[in-house]
Amino acid sequence: MTVAVVQFGGSNCDRDAVRALSHLGIDARRVWHEEGLPADASGIVLPGGFSYGDYLRAGAMAARSPILAEVRAAADEGVPVLGICNGAQIGCESGVTAGAFTTNRSARFQCEPVHLRVETADTPWTRAYDEGEVISLPIAHGEGRFEIDADRYERLEAEGRVLFRYCDADGAVTDAANPNGSTGNVAGVLGERDTVAVLMPHPERATLPRLGGTDGQGILSGFLSA
Repeated sequence: MTVAVVQFGGSNCDRDAVRALSHLGIDARRVWHEEGLPADASGIVLPGGFSYGDYLRAGAMAARSPILAEVRAAADEGVPVLGICNGAQIGCESGVTAGAFTTNRSARFQCEPVHLRVETADTPWTRAYDEGEVISLPIAHGEGRFEIDADRYERLEAEGRVLFRYCDADGAVTDAANPNGSTGNVAGVLGERDTVAVLMPHPERATLPRLGGTDGQGILSGFLSA
C-alpha cells in the first residue's frame, strides 16, 4: 500500500510521519496539497504542524483546501485516514470527524509525554493493544482541547467511537491527567467509519526505537490492518 502524507504550508511533521511509516514497512510519501491525492493512494495521513500559521483557528484554512474534498470522498469509500495533531484539527474542521479542538485550558502551548488509555481495541488503529491498556505518547499543541456538544458526545460514547482518553500511569481517567481540558478526557476519536481517526498526541514521535518509546507503532500499523 501507499500512504499519502498530505503537506500544507506550515506542516512540520510530514517527514516524521513518512519516516515512522517507512520504519514499519509501509510505503509513504509526501503529497503537496495542491497536487491532489495520487491515484494509487491506499491510505492518507493529515500530519501535525501549524498549517497556515494557525490563522483564524488551528486547521481552519487547510480544511478549505480542495484536497479535503478528495480526502472525505476517499474516507467514505473506506480508505484509511489518520489525522494527527494539526491533522486532527483539520479533520474536525473539514467534517471528517465530529467535534472541534480549541485552546488548551492552560492557554499555553504544551509539549510533554502523556498517558492514554485504550478505550476500544476493535479498530484498525487500536488492534495492537488491549482494551484498557495504558500507552505513552508525546503531545505538542496549543489548541488540543477536544470539545463537542452533549448529544454528539453521548453518540460517540454509545457507538464506541472514543479511541483514547488521557489518564494517569495506572489508567485512571482524572482531571489531573487531562493536559488540555478535553471533554471526557478524550484524546482521539473515530469518524463514521472505523477506518477514519483523529488524535491529538503524536504516534509518529513514539515509533522509532532510537528516539524513545515505541507505543505509537500500533496506531500507525493500522494502515496495514484497516
